[in-house]
Amino acid sequence: MNKVHVKASTKEYDVTIGTGLDVGSLLSEVHKICKIMLVSDDTVYGLYGKKTEDSLKTAGFEVFSFVFEHGEKSKNISVAEKLMIEMTEKGITKIDLLLALGGGVVGDLTGFAASVYLRGMDFVQVPTTLLAAVDSSVGGKTAVDLPNGKNLVGAFHQPVAVFCDVDSFQSLPAEIYSDGMAEAVKYGMIYDSDLFGQIENGTISDEDLVKRSVEIKAEVVEKDEFDKGPRHILNFGHTLGHAIETLSGYSIGHGSGVAMGMAVLGAVYLSEEDSARLNAVLKKYGLYNIPSYDIHETAVLAKVDKKAHGNLIRAVLPVAIGEVKLQDVTVEEWEEILRKGIGRLS
Repeated sequence: MNKVHVKASTKEYDVTIGTGLDVGSLLSEVHKICKIMLVSDDTVYGLYGKKTEDSLKTAGFEVFSFVFEHGEKSKNISVAEKLMIEMTEKGITKIDLLLALGGGVVGDLTGFAASVYLRGMDFVQVPTTLLAAVDSSVGGKTAVDLPNGKNLVGAFHQPVAVFCDVDSFQSLPAEIYSDGMAEAVKYGMIYDSDLFGQIENGTISDEDLVKRSVEIKAEVVEKDEFDKGPRHILNFGHTLGHAIETLSGYSIGHGSGVAMGMAVLGAVYLSEEDSARLNAVLKKYGLYNIPSYDIHETAVLAKVDKKAHGNLIRAVLPVAIGEVKLQDVTVEEWEEILRKGIGRLS
């Protein structure tokens, strides 16, 4: 079992990573016994809901569960409202806990509800997907989507703990596991060429992959918890990726969208050798694909992305494997970058 300490300015907490984790026992070590509203989607709850409830109850917690339909389309204000109404009916108060059991959608929605219910309460992340484990469960970003785009309504709200049992990855469909690998590749691209090499060569275990990814994210978050500058590097591939997800009606997963974003930018800014290495790794995990949406429409969507400011887009551009730079560009310049990158990939 490994632990990574996250030292955010508003809260410090540990990310526990291992196999066969007893969530109830671990949670009782960091939080007093209370009521818990377990939040999950119908797919994850069917796999791990009862086991998690039993673990929490054995540790002495009083447990209620809220289960919603899986998928990005459920990550909206309406579902968050239903959750919070259920919380009032079950008598959940500020001294109690929300627990997110699932992937990024579950974690984002649960964290958002925790950030606004009674003006803020504690919550716990129990990620069951690789993507949530390496990325969205850590760092305190919570959000729901609007029809116009992803994550446009949210808050920074750190969890009190994260418990990641990598055994849960065994139940993931190949495409969902690959979504998580896209985020892991991103960490190698922006911060750690050695990590990229281990992913490239297939020489890193799931537990070590999560540990190193979380270590990188923790370092970045400690420098810029509220996403004012340095933390923007975590958005590599995401501006185009989010636009692709939105245009597809979320039929294209987050990892696939981010992979396209990384590949397009890599084709423009990386050396031929580094771009080829990036594309080969993405293909290895079934991620590489050239965007087929209208380039102008895709570029315009960047204006409503949460990383836009004024008339400018904060672009994360690759310099080499392990290094990126931040650059503000206009929508017109962004469209030209996409056009050039997609043209080279084609």
